Amino acid sequence: MRILGIETSCDETGVAIFDDEQGLLSHELYSQVKLHADYGGVVPELASRDHVKKTIPLIKEALKKAGLTPADLDGVAYTAGPGLVGALLVGATIGRSLAYSWGLPAVAVHHMEGHLLAPMLEDNAPDFPFVALLVSGGHTMMVEVQGIGEYQILGESVDDAAGEAFDKTAKLMGLDYPGGPLLSKLAEKGTKGRFKFPRPMTDRPGLDFSFSGLKTFAANTIRANDDDEQTRADIAFAFQEAVVDTLAIKCKRALKQTGLKRLVIAGGVSANSYLRQELGSLMTKLNGEVFYPRTEFCTDNGAMIAYAGMQRLKNQELMDLSVKAYPRWPIDQLKPLNKQILK
Repeated sequence: MRILGIETSCDETGVAIFDDEQGLLSHELYSQVKLHADYGGVVPELASRDHVKKTIPLIKEALKKAGLTPADLDGVAYTAGPGLVGALLVGATIGRSLAYSWGLPAVAVHHMEGHLLAPMLEDNAPDFPFVALLVSGGHTMMVEVQGIGEYQILGESVDDAAGEAFDKTAKLMGLDYPGGPLLSKLAEKGTKGRFKFPRPMTDRPGLDFSFSGLKTFAANTIRANDDDEQTRADIAFAFQEAVVDTLAIKCKRALKQTGLKRLVIAGGVSANSYLRQELGSLMTKLNGEVFYPRTEFCTDNGAMIAYAGMQRLKNQELMDLSVKAYPRWPIDQLKPLNKQILK
């Protein structure tokens, strides 16, 4: 079986074709970073209009590179939520319309399930069950995963997500958009120990996250110190260290609570090299394993949507002719996969 996956939840247009026997056949990605850079963040209306321009050409390119025609497909999957409603509607409208015109079933995919399952695209894919840390610009969430669709939320952000805090702190430091990766690069030049940032919500029980106070602490630190390059690097290091330590503390707590030894990290922030290093060390100490998607599949992409869509297609979770988008869609509301279905 082959499925076309379409991702348009925010500021990246992703298209991919996945075969359940041969794996990923093609994937195309267009980033809107330059479009939104002048505004210091994503402008929803501009994002939607750009998805309108780019989605169809990317679909044509993905089919061409895979050497396929629409007649060779068995379904069309698209991100239905969560995300920016206008951007979601572009992908949902195109995906549902193409499926109808090609005589194929359409599958609505949960964006965060796509991220959670992205490591399944790798040769060293994790077995179930595992604990997943989904960490991106819009979400920070700890999930116990017993199988596809069997998700229990253990904790989530009560305000800013980790990626959002990275970007906002980078903006306070005068870094360009998107600031998170630039802050991490600046932190590589930083000195450990010069500044000490708090580890929010680690002094109390539970697995929820809060990063807005850390952003405020960073703002106060920036104002109270000289604006030379080394000081900025030292502040960047201290901020990144605090975020990563907080995530590591919560991961360790979640693994102990569930008794599991496998940890999956996915979402845009999972590409952060310092986070990978620290969580790798943590899992070595715990005699466990940590799994990530490759860097290009950490951010939003069509490959993860195609993979998740394939599982839902096999589970016969098909859309009717209506076009629906869900800006908010709790991941624990998804249906468990039929146990007879293999990945």
